[in-house]
Amino acid sequence: MTGTERRAQLLDVSRRLFAEKGFDGTSIEEIASRAEVSKPVVYEHFGGKEGIYAVVVDREITALTGALTGALEGGGHPKVLVERTTLALLSYIEASEDGFRILVRDSPVAQATGTFSSLIGDVATKVEHLLADQFRSQGLDPRTAPIYAQMLVGMVALTGQWWLDARRPRKAEVAAHLVNLAWNGLAGLERRPELTRNTEPVA
Repeated sequence: MTGTERRAQLLDVSRRLFAEKGFDGTSIEEIASRAEVSKPVVYEHFGGKEGIYAVVVDREITALTGALTGALEGGGHPKVLVERTTLALLSYIEASEDGFRILVRDSPVAQATGTFSSLIGDVATKVEHLLADQFRSQGLDPRTAPIYAQMLVGMVALTGQWWLDARRPRKAEVAAHLVNLAWNGLAGLERRPELTRNTEPVA
C-alpha cells in the first residue's frame, strides 16, 4: 500500500472500532491487529489513538455539517426547510451509521474537534434566524426564536438517535411525523402526515 492508502485503511478500521466499542474501549493494538500492521505504523500516521480519533470525528462532523447546512440554505417555505433538514439528518444516519454512532458518543478527545452537541447548537443558531423572520411575519415575539430553535433541532436530533437503532418506520415517514409535530403541534396533528412534494432528495 502507498502511504495514502494505508492511512485511509487505518481510518476505516478505526471508524468501525470506535463505532462498535467507543474511544475508551478501542486500543491501538486492536486497530493495528484489524489492519494487519504493527503498532508503530499506526503511530507513524496518526501519533496515537487520540490523533486517529480526532481525524475520524472531524471527517464525520464535516460531512454532517455539509448536509444540514445545505438543507437550510436551499431557501423556501420554513416548513419545507424543516422537512429538508430532518431528511438530511436521517439520510446521513442511513448512509453513515458508524459515523453517527461515533458522533453521539461522549469522549474527552472530541471536545477539541467538535461534538454532536456543538454541531446541533450551530444548526440551532441558523434555524433561530429563520424562525425569527417567521415569528415577525406572524406577529409573534422574535426574541423567543432561540428557545424554539433549540426545541426544534433537539427534537430532530434525539429522534435521529432513536431511529439509528429502530429503523422503523421508513425515513420519509419518520420525517413526516417529526414535521407534523413541529409544524402543527399536538393540538393540530394530522392523522396521516406526508412530506411536501419533492422534498426527499433523489437517490
